[in-house]
Amino acid sequence: MARLSLNKVEKVYPNGFKAVHGVDLEVRDGEFMVFVGPSGCAKSTLLRMIAGLESITGGELRIGDRAVNALPPKQRGIAMVFQNYALYPHMKVYDNLAFGLKLAGTPKAELDQRVRHAAKLLEMEHLLDRYPKQLSGGQAQRVAVGRAIVKKPDVFLFDEPLSNLDAKLRAAMRVRLTELHRTLRDSQQPATTIYVTHDQVEAMTMGERICVLKEGVIQQVDTPTALYDRPANAFVAGFIGSPEMNLLDARLQATDTGLAVEVGGARLPLPADKASGIAALPRLADAAVTFGLRPEHIGLAPRPQGDSIGVTARLRFTEHMGSEVYLHAELGGLPVTARIPAEQAVALQGLARGDALTLHLQLSACHLFDARSGVNLMSAVPGARA
Repeated sequence: MARLSLNKVEKVYPNGFKAVHGVDLEVRDGEFMVFVGPSGCAKSTLLRMIAGLESITGGELRIGDRAVNALPPKQRGIAMVFQNYALYPHMKVYDNLAFGLKLAGTPKAELDQRVRHAAKLLEMEHLLDRYPKQLSGGQAQRVAVGRAIVKKPDVFLFDEPLSNLDAKLRAAMRVRLTELHRTLRDSQQPATTIYVTHDQVEAMTMGERICVLKEGVIQQVDTPTALYDRPANAFVAGFIGSPEMNLLDARLQATDTGLAVEVGGARLPLPADKASGIAALPRLADAAVTFGLRPEHIGLAPRPQGDSIGVTARLRFTEHMGSEVYLHAELGGLPVTARIPAEQAVALQGLARGDALTLHLQLSACHLFDARSGVNLMSAVPGARA
């Protein structure tokens, strides 16, 4: 296993464009770290810099105890799995798995043992005599992963490896790769993994920690649960989660009983723990903020705990997802999405687009973000809870 460390790593292209801005990141021994972000956020560029396929303009990259900035890819102790699999079409699966080991001069007995061990791990022993053209997409992807395993690298790098698969197969491969990582780690084999994806569902279900990137800058690094429950800023809040968090223009207001936010013409009193944190930032009095609430915290019926408030909205449309329904509405002209159980959707029968309905907002789960910087205002206050 190996720890991977990036210290103020930068990438500047000859035309002056700065793609990566001083990235500081520690990937622990045996950890499954996911890089996620929208297209153009430099996640693949950062991965290629780690692999040695892109030069590092500034900063230091260490794998284990070695600084590897100047080392070629083959000396870095990494193995990379690409989006397009990159299998040799004229070679059988066995030879595809063995090719790198043959070039490295691995003894024949050891080569055969490594190939068959990888094939067993990936449940593809029956595929060893097939050619790539005889494989399905999922089988070809397993061969690409197996080719990385036989190298016994210090670090595995995955660059959107499932993006060419259909949705059902992608879900199955997510499970297989996650289980493979745990199997390798439990057997004390190299398992440090960096996985790049633009799919936040993959990130949330596979990553032990997730690094969220935007325009070459790290926005937040944390566990999936922490990112979902305590986003550092409005970008992370909106990117992580499906459907995404409702982010609405609002204004913070002082009232006789505490603090409230005005959203779409409705005044929403903040719970005491939220208000106490905001009160520590007096500059925000009567300030423009962004009000955030996840769809599952908006319903058609009040919460039993009594921490929700009803507001009048107008129906736009619904999306039936089986066991739940995504309800799209407008609150004072602002779009709002609620995620409700299918059985509650009965209350919508007979309503047409533009009809009024009451939505209940669970304010104990709300977030407030600075309208300019996007920073989570509750996270900005020591001891505050977001």
